[in-house]
Amino acid sequence: MFWDLVSKYYTFFEKLYNGRVNREMCKKVAERIASDDEVLECACGTGMISVHIAAICRSLTATDFSDGMLVQTRKRCAKLDNVRVEKGNILHLNYADETFDKVIAANVIHLLEHPEIALGELLRVCKKGGEVIIPTYLVNHTWGLSQVLVWFVNRFSKIFVGRFSEKTYKKFFEKLGLTNVSYELIEGRMPCGIAIIRKQDKLEYADKSRYIHK
Repeated sequence: MFWDLVSKYYTFFEKLYNGRVNREMCKKVAERIASDDEVLECACGTGMISVHIAAICRSLTATDFSDGMLVQTRKRCAKLDNVRVEKGNILHLNYADETFDKVIAANVIHLLEHPEIALGELLRVCKKGGEVIIPTYLVNHTWGLSQVLVWFVNRFSKIFVGRFSEKTYKKFFEKLGLTNVSYELIEGRMPCGIAIIRKQDKLEYADKSRYIHK
């Protein structure tokens, strides 16, 4: 798997190539976490965000589909006793409905062929009144460094299934009929858009099953 191969070196990329954006992203995500929150993080990667969340919340379940990334997260969170690291598939989460106060999935939906299914799962396991927080790297329509990087990686791995700009990222949620979404934008080499979905009525999402469950 591509992510297993790059897992040992991905922290270097996070710091060197897009360090300022990633630091700001971690800060903004952490600001939305409360001390009594039970949090699920999907696609935790190397644990970059995990350590910031765990420093605040009651408990964190950090999951990823890549064994290599899970190794890195376990190393990063080794001294944190409120973190459980386990393998998980964002398209089929093995948790009961409305289990978590906050659900986070950073920089993953643009890698999925069916991101709407993942979104349905994230909403399903989030408690009513909780938040689903989805930071996602964006690319500009102009041919810049971020576009070159995406093109280069895709030449060898084909992992970037979707490429969101700020405009198309918002459109993605609008097409699913989700109106209770707020956004924050972090500018940088590879910008990051953070979508925050406030889960309201459980039935609202059940009615949208034709979009987000298959």
